[in-house]
Amino acid sequence: MIMETPCIVLDMDRVERNLRRMQEICQANHCKLRPHTKTHKIPELAQLQLDYGAAGITVAKLSEAETMAQGGIRDIFMAYPLIGAHRIQRAIALAKSIRLICAADCYESAQLISQACVEAGIQMELRLEVDTGMARTGIPYVDAVEEAVRIAALPGVKLQGIFTFRGLIYDGKVDSDCRKCGIQEGEIMAALAEKIRARGILLEDVSVGSTPTGEFCAEVPGVTEVRPGTYIFQDMMQVNTHACGCTMDDVAATVWTQVVSTCKPDVIVVDCSCKSISTDTGPGKAPYGLRGYGTVVDHPELTLARLSEEHGMLEKTGASSVRTGEILRVIPNHICPTVNLYDRVYLMRGGEVYGSYCVAARGKNY
Repeated sequence: MIMETPCIVLDMDRVERNLRRMQEICQANHCKLRPHTKTHKIPELAQLQLDYGAAGITVAKLSEAETMAQGGIRDIFMAYPLIGAHRIQRAIALAKSIRLICAADCYESAQLISQACVEAGIQMELRLEVDTGMARTGIPYVDAVEEAVRIAALPGVKLQGIFTFRGLIYDGKVDSDCRKCGIQEGEIMAALAEKIRARGILLEDVSVGSTPTGEFCAEVPGVTEVRPGTYIFQDMMQVNTHACGCTMDDVAATVWTQVVSTCKPDVIVVDCSCKSISTDTGPGKAPYGLRGYGTVVDHPELTLARLSEEHGMLEKTGASSVRTGEILRVIPNHICPTVNLYDRVYLMRGGEVYGSYCVAARGKNY
């Protein structure tokens, strides 16, 4: 099989080991696993997650949901506000053929969904997004109970649950302790759910957690579902925070890149560039303490220090035997946006590449 570099190669033995471990954690805690497929954007891998026991999947955008449904996935939560009349109509059409749970973070947007659903003669499941510290979408925590009461009274929608994305935050500050961040996230949302239920609203799901916090959120009584994404592949952010016990041996996705120049004494140039590896999480950012824009496997003397559109510059901190034409493997700092840069990923078992998957939801950001 001819593989042009740069490319992504998946070690499927590690993929399946990662899936098995997270599923066992959730089952031991009687908590549902609804993995976030924005990490891989591949229906075949979503189906593999379901085969291992996931209750359904999570997506970020409606176009991702449509792609996953076309790939045979029948239970999808879109953890992103459903905004815009045309998108609401697309969501209604999709909800007629699969279970689609949508999201809102305020009464005004839920009201528009409600009106469209009444006109279409359907009832749509909704979850209320709550801001617990990320300061992006989500109703402020202090306003969540009253907003839930208002949304639950709307026709055409069913307030099915609440959800949040908090990341590595503890007491309002970034923190690298995955356990205490996860426990606090779960406790905050479980307590909120009880306040909402006390107002007569029968919430089914309390959905929380990411790869760093998911296994600990799952331990919290009242949490019904966790939504990790990166765990399927892992990356340097997870290695450096030991998320889900992650080590270098758990990383399942690497960018293979070819050395294109070694004629300078201080730098080695590869064909892995900003068009082929994520730059959103760069060196030195808390809480990850990353070195460069990725880690070169088996070459601690090399740092992927600079990127341009078509070139990656590896700086040397010691002697290196790397030669022009050699293939190197790089672990991305952040695998999720890296996958979205590729049309296809290659599959490997026992060190042998044997096939590939199309990244079907690549660019499905609308």
